[in-house]
Amino acid sequence: MYHDPSHTCIAAVGSFVPSRVVTNDELAAIVDTSDQWIVSHTGIRERRWADEETTFDLAYKATVDLLGRYQTTIDAIVCATATADYPGFPSTASLLSEKLGVTGAAVDVSAGCTGFIYALEIGRGMIATGTARTVLIVGSERLSSVLDMRDRSTCVLFGDGAAAVVLTASDQPLWLGTYIRSEASGSKSLTIDPVTKILTMEGRAVYTFAVRAIAETIDALLEEHKLGIDDIDWIVPHQANQRIIASCAKRYGIDESKFFLNIDRYANTSAASIPLALAEMEQSALLTSGQRVILVGFGAGLTYGGVLLLWK
Repeated sequence: MYHDPSHTCIAAVGSFVPSRVVTNDELAAIVDTSDQWIVSHTGIRERRWADEETTFDLAYKATVDLLGRYQTTIDAIVCATATADYPGFPSTASLLSEKLGVTGAAVDVSAGCTGFIYALEIGRGMIATGTARTVLIVGSERLSSVLDMRDRSTCVLFGDGAAAVVLTASDQPLWLGTYIRSEASGSKSLTIDPVTKILTMEGRAVYTFAVRAIAETIDALLEEHKLGIDDIDWIVPHQANQRIIASCAKRYGIDESKFFLNIDRYANTSAASIPLALAEMEQSALLTSGQRVILVGFGAGLTYGGVLLLWK
């Protein structure tokens, strides 16, 4: 049965992060850096790194957390990840399907740090076309597995974690808009090398792109619905770098307090960062029914985009 795609909502949220906390001081003992430099340049104070957990393990534990908080069914699974345990297949979503006993669609999405936004739109399409009634959307990353610990420009930036949401049809138009784009001319500026399996990044190029991409996405979503920035209660960005958010806010006249940030404790968890933020916000009662929320992602691909929704 076809559903109006605007009648879709996030009905459940869950998360999981590894227990191991890695501080800036620990990294400063390995590479030539310092806590002061990392905090001043990124806003990161610590991150979580997995010891034994795989990307699947993180995704599954985030789903268990969600199911422990909400009574819900799962008809299909979309998992956003850049660090799947298997190269190519089976997908992380398929591993989750087996563990959870789900027989509907199961697919991974590779769109870097924008992966969660892309996965939301795929899930929303499944609901709109009647392919599924409820779709589990997971962002799960084990980025510690692709870091070069000799490269101080990247090894301090990334963390591990997972978070999940369930999308379902709604009786109200809560999904106000989606804006997704790519800028493939910059694809080589952020890669995981196919031979070495190590992450490499051209920091300045990615920084410049990110500031512009955030503003473009927010402007497009506001313009589509004839809204101003004061009409938005929260902006939940991909947690890449606090300075990116501050620069964007200053350049485009956005109150920085509208952005929810938890990068200080989790660092950049790529496709997991936006749902990790949502989970923390919901558990802290920062999200309330009727609030207008923009989720905005940007990263490898280069990809970017966002969604505007009313919180259920």
